[in-house]
Amino acid sequence: DLKSVLSLSIQNIPALRRGKHMGFAWGQGNIFVYETLFKATGSGSPFIHEVRKDEDIYSPILRKLFNESHHIFVGLQTIREDLPSKNKKPQFVSISKNYRSVIRACMEELQQVAGYPLIRSVLLQVSILLAIELIWNLCEVLFIDAAPAGSLLLHLLDWVRLHKADVDEKARDVLQSDSPAEHRDYWDVVVSYVLQGRLDEARQMLGKKATLTPAANNIFKMMDNLLSKMPFYNPGGTQTLTEFDVKWRHWHEEVDRCLQDNSFASNQHLEVLCKILLGDEDTLLEHKDLLGTWYHFLVSRLLFCHPTVKPTELHYYAQSCMTMFLDSRSAPEPLDSILLAAFEFDIHQVIKDCSIALNNWWFVAHLTDLLDHCKLLQSHNLHFGSNLREFLLLEYASGLFTHHSLWQLAVDYFDHCLEFGRVYLELQIERVPLDTERKALKVLRICEQRQMSEQVRSICKIMAMRALRNNRLGSALSWSIRAKDAAFATLISERFLQDYCAKGTFSDLDLIDNLGPAMLLSDRLTFLGKYREFHKLYGEKRFKEAAKLLLSLMTAKIAPRSFWMTLLTDALPLLEQKEVIFSADQTYELMFCLEELTSSLNTPSSDSDKSMQEEDVELTKVELLRLALSRNLAMAIVKEGTVET
Repeated sequence: DLKSVLSLSIQNIPALRRGKHMGFAWGQGNIFVYETLFKATGSGSPFIHEVRKDEDIYSPILRKLFNESHHIFVGLQTIREDLPSKNKKPQFVSISKNYRSVIRACMEELQQVAGYPLIRSVLLQVSILLAIELIWNLCEVLFIDAAPAGSLLLHLLDWVRLHKADVDEKARDVLQSDSPAEHRDYWDVVVSYVLQGRLDEARQMLGKKATLTPAANNIFKMMDNLLSKMPFYNPGGTQTLTEFDVKWRHWHEEVDRCLQDNSFASNQHLEVLCKILLGDEDTLLEHKDLLGTWYHFLVSRLLFCHPTVKPTELHYYAQSCMTMFLDSRSAPEPLDSILLAAFEFDIHQVIKDCSIALNNWWFVAHLTDLLDHCKLLQSHNLHFGSNLREFLLLEYASGLFTHHSLWQLAVDYFDHCLEFGRVYLELQIERVPLDTERKALKVLRICEQRQMSEQVRSICKIMAMRALRNNRLGSALSWSIRAKDAAFATLISERFLQDYCAKGTFSDLDLIDNLGPAMLLSDRLTFLGKYREFHKLYGEKRFKEAAKLLLSLMTAKIAPRSFWMTLLTDALPLLEQKEVIFSADQTYELMFCLEELTSSLNTPSSDSDKSMQEEDVELTKVELLRLALSRNLAMAIVKEGTVET
């Protein structure tokens, strides 16, 4: 039942008993609800229930609705503000139709996927989408297209025909039967066609009955003549609205004469058709089952009584038709109230009622955005800062952010909320779970494109810590450099150096070799980059350049004191080359560094943690270095002295 589908329903949560206290905790897009105890005695419920506020975003079929409408939304934002209104109106109508076509496509897909019979949850979802499309279509006719008198009724007829399609199914059954004119639904189809203004189809159907009853041929011809003569306004024609009104009144008088003359008295069904053509209210109301809704009754009544109705007069007819059609003992359903508000041109009431009745923000957010672009909501600002359009878009986008993939769509919605969009995006982006490196890079790219430096640093730090915990030093260093986090880069550089000391090789050589200016982020990172450069020079047999770089790392205090012994040990192969690599001055500097290091090694504090074996190794290294340095110094002095002479 399309009327009652928007009725608010109460969801009972199991295990929450009457008279018990309820606790809750707010989450992102959900609430945890549980029973609580405030007394020492008694027992509580062991269950925690999750209540989601935007359950629809988890529907695989509705994901198509969100994705497709996102593209339409983004396209709408690109329409230039400075274009004249008459140029923009066709674009807005086209965009509105695009939104509706996406809703229709989702409905059809839901029906196909569910099969037959439809399961209850899918049937409910289809009904909600039908109601949404019904409301949107009416808003398109009244607000966006803003059809004037004459054209207005034609649009309303199209609206009713689109949403009252069961007559076509009945007509198929009738026409496919052995004797259509004898079918039990024959007259229902004829009357339904007339009520919808589909007079050509009604005439074709009446022709089947006329051939079966030659004796009554004259009165069938008379009815066919009345139906064929009924004038319809042509907005693109040369006839003015006044001329059309005069022509329509002449036709109406002819129908009235036929009824007064009892022309159709011999055929009850044709007499009923004649009364409908006159717009007789009692006759129309006798066909409630074929009309189905008060708004179909409204459009049929306008068609046969007030075809030149003006937009400003609609609210009067809508209210009276709803009162006549509905049971006075029951209150109108939410859908009735929404449609009535639309006929009364109360846009804000339509949006308000839809926000309350519908189970997600998709409809009100996109419709309000379109109406705002049409300059129909300019006067309505909310008392807490943001305008209505922005408030609804922010709510909708916040719901999308709770989904594992739809959150990416939400970014564009926030971008087009100029007042609070940036703030919302900054808060929401930090809550996106960074499950994979690929997802982290997506989030990072979004933040970098919008100069969200604080969020960029936060993401990079999280990913760097995760990589470090998994012992992926290269990835950790890369993330810390991206975050421009000097302290963390220093920590990871230390880990690289420790690994080198333990294994004798560097991991992630590509990263270290291509640090470039990034190595200046911290002293330790600079040392790591330069130390790797030393190894490359040594590997390329560029010994003099390697020796100069090695010495500078110690004398310029770039290398940490704890790494000096490793550097001096690296100098040993250079000291033992046949060719003198280190000059006398360089050798003196190396000797000075060695003595400075050995003096610190001999202090009790540094020895306390070392085993006897480690101490012996250290002493052996020192002796070897002293011997190599002495030999190199002698060779350098001889070489330099020989050159001088």
